[in-house]
Amino acid sequence: MWKKSLWLILFITLLAGCSEEQTDPTDTLNQYADAVEEGDYESLYNLFSQEAKDTYAEEDSALRLEKLYDDISASDIEMHVQALEEREIANAYDDGVATIPFTVNMNTVAGEISFDYQAELSLVEKEDEEDSWLINWDSGFIFPDLADGGEIQIATNQPVRGEILDKNQMPLAINDEVYEFGVIPSELGDDEAALEELGRLLGMSVDSIQYDLEAEWVEDDLFVPLKTILPDDSDTVQELNAIDGVSYREKEGRIYPEGEIAAQLVGYLRSVNAEDLEELDTTEYDASDNIGARGLESLFEEELRGKKGATIEVTKDGEENVVLAEKEAEDGENVTVTIDINIQDKVFQGFDEEPGNAAVIDPKSGETLALVSSPSFDPNDILYGTSSNFWSDMEEDELQPMQNRFSSTFAPGSVIKPITGAIGLQNGTIDYDEGIEIDGLEWEDYNVTRVSTSDEPVDLDDALIRSDNIYFAMKAVEMGGDAFAEGLEAFGVGEEFPYTYPVSDSTISNSGDLDDDYLLAHTSYGQGEIQMSALHLATAYSTFVNSGDMIQPTLLSEEETGQFWKEDLVTEEQADQIQDSLRKVVTEGTGEAADEADFPISGKTGTAELKLTDEDSGDENSWFVGYPTDDQDLMLAIMVEGTKNNDRSSGVEKGTDILMDIED
Repeated sequence: MWKKSLWLILFITLLAGCSEEQTDPTDTLNQYADAVEEGDYESLYNLFSQEAKDTYAEEDSALRLEKLYDDISASDIEMHVQALEEREIANAYDDGVATIPFTVNMNTVAGEISFDYQAELSLVEKEDEEDSWLINWDSGFIFPDLADGGEIQIATNQPVRGEILDKNQMPLAINDEVYEFGVIPSELGDDEAALEELGRLLGMSVDSIQYDLEAEWVEDDLFVPLKTILPDDSDTVQELNAIDGVSYREKEGRIYPEGEIAAQLVGYLRSVNAEDLEELDTTEYDASDNIGARGLESLFEEELRGKKGATIEVTKDGEENVVLAEKEAEDGENVTVTIDINIQDKVFQGFDEEPGNAAVIDPKSGETLALVSSPSFDPNDILYGTSSNFWSDMEEDELQPMQNRFSSTFAPGSVIKPITGAIGLQNGTIDYDEGIEIDGLEWEDYNVTRVSTSDEPVDLDDALIRSDNIYFAMKAVEMGGDAFAEGLEAFGVGEEFPYTYPVSDSTISNSGDLDDDYLLAHTSYGQGEIQMSALHLATAYSTFVNSGDMIQPTLLSEEETGQFWKEDLVTEEQADQIQDSLRKVVTEGTGEAADEADFPISGKTGTAELKLTDEDSGDENSWFVGYPTDDQDLMLAIMVEGTKNNDRSSGVEKGTDILMDIED
């Protein structure tokens, strides 16, 4: 009996020894799976059996797999290999062949693809080394429908880009017909004069035209596109059509009907570049696509663009195509803003090409009605212009028309004084009717000057009417840097400006503090280091027509209006007092130019000196923040740059003309 048991033990031991020496074929297939998931396609061919290598060259197998997966933008590839039991491994050893099912899942440009397939592996026995398994690869590993031959065909469908509309549904950016001009080489011939004329009209060099004509795909009878222009450029269209071999085809393009009036706000499109593709979703973008470059086009790129549609099919001669994945294109969404293009136009024209910026809001609802930067540029010239010097002209223009001024901050000058007054009223440093004695035109302790004197004690009303720098400097020093900074912060200075469009945050000082009395004194009347945007100033002034509450500005039509950003900045009585003074600024003080209007206007003028030190003599910017006294349906903040050697009142004069044009 013991002999039988001994033989049984020896038999089991031998079996165990054999099992330990048998390698698992799934190990090889898992190596393949790992390489595919990691994108290491170069290592795949080493896992192929000699039979597979004799049938498929590397470029027809592993490298073809890489190319096809790249073409369909395959991502998140997962390959799950079914495990084999010991009995199945033993049987595979007996047969010298293992069959292993696997599943592949991936995302592609046309959506998710999932398939099941099975791999066949051949045993390679070695005397002095561990046995190995190699894959009898075939095209079904790419997609099962390719196992018997065929090609992958990819068709993409571009979404229609959403349009940008103003509050009245007037177009700011639309899709419309444009003309793509080009040539048919056989009809153009070798006429050098024709090439030069063509280049002149399109703003292209002869060399660049020749480069396009010598592309590999070009054939004599094929249309070669060169430049897209607007149909309304009728003279250029007529001259181009007069050249033999030149023709055009109609296509859809992005057009900006308002041109330079809203260029910085709306932005424009540009071609996707290599750097973009490193960051963008390659299932949605390729090198032939456009992307929002600036303004609303860039800010709302995702919403406007929509999503590409695509179809991935296997095609075989004489057979019906097999659809592997299909996704419908999703057109982009329209973006509607609160801007009123009629108001935007009147504000822009009011600058008469002088540099500056302006913001107009409805102080009751918070809707932004205009955001203007002057001078400007026409985004249509970027996409369809025929000048070869456009960008160099923009760069060399000393007025910097490409700069977005309304999104920037500047020293506010004296238009900060109503805010300084409100801070003093709120914290008790200022009593509206209480005057202080001020002698002369200069407060020598802090090198603060004023433009006029008063025979009586100066109160807040008088200080606003005459724009008395010394009064505000004295009151700020009296309340102290911490209290004044706290008051500015209550008005949102020094914190993130809560707005849909990226507008620079206003700042109290370079450090954020006012712990130096000299800096404090000059900050009180809008000099020092304080910086504010025109939009923030217009928003801050809404406090005085909203009984002490500051409106929350909005830009999108879908945003809730009539909400307040800050509340209880002053009492209703104090807000009314400042309103009374702002009206007197126009009827009795520095804003008398606005008293020429056909209706009563209230507001505050300001001049901001641009200098680094007290010894500097820099240029000046002229400000005006004002509104119709009775209707209070508009709040305009406007800044005109470089007014020192011109008319310092240009801010109030332009502001008044604009308000009159809008209300007309």
